[in-house]
Amino acid sequence: MLKINSKAFQVLPGEKIDLQKRATLSSPVYKSIAEYQDILKQHISELSTQQQLLYASNQHAVLLIFQAMDAAGKDGVIKHVMSGINPQGCQVFSYQHPSEAELQHDFLWRTTRNLPERGRIGIFNRSYYEEVLIVRVHPEILDSEGLIDQQSKSDNIWINRYRSIADLERHLHINGTRIIKLFLHISKEEQRKRFLQRIDAADKNWKLSYADMKEREFWKDYMYAYQECMSATSTPESPWYIVPADDKENARLIVSRIILDTFIGLDMHYPKSTPKQKREFQAMRKRLIK
Repeated sequence: MLKINSKAFQVLPGEKIDLQKRATLSSPVYKSIAEYQDILKQHISELSTQQQLLYASNQHAVLLIFQAMDAAGKDGVIKHVMSGINPQGCQVFSYQHPSEAELQHDFLWRTTRNLPERGRIGIFNRSYYEEVLIVRVHPEILDSEGLIDQQSKSDNIWINRYRSIADLERHLHINGTRIIKLFLHISKEEQRKRFLQRIDAADKNWKLSYADMKEREFWKDYMYAYQECMSATSTPESPWYIVPADDKENARLIVSRIILDTFIGLDMHYPKSTPKQKREFQAMRKRLIK
């Protein structure tokens, strides 16, 4: 089994990114499907243990943010990697077009309502980062957000939004939430193949719409938006990870390793019983063995 180095996929603070030079396909960390399944099973088991520690220690929350182009495999990663954890301690939120009510608030409002509490894992399938990604590619969306005219027309809007996001994430980190931001990096050619699979398989038709095809036309614009966004918002406390995603199985193993390494870095421990609790346990034990 090859060792996965999480830091190899991490975006350094202020790093200038060129996604054209970032691999969408890397050397597989598994030699066969059987080995892939064994590694994933091991990772899931370790994640389950870490989740229990997270809940018991009650000092941290963990927020996973998944961003990617269509068909990059976000749903599959969430399904396979998080399949072994206790669903009572985890919530998944998917964000599409904002509702009328959400548009009456600042751009961070609809996601901050769903942040995980201490002891729990939150998963954002897309996130507040859409506001500097799809909105940057389609700035006409700003017209529906009720912004002051000069603000919405200024290039500074993206710098200001990056700052707002970074400030939010810094605040969350200080207060115990650990954020893991994962960009599943798929090639345009691999997306084409997966779109064709969705067309040809009747049970996958629902996954593809004409709107998805239209967005392919803005591929270069999205790559630019992602580059700028990750360079501006990857920090030591809340880093971005660029995960090669053309190989779905490989991507799942890399993601699960990144998540595991973050959990292990929290150095969590089960709470120690106080002398009073120990006396109470002994009293309970005596009553139970009568």
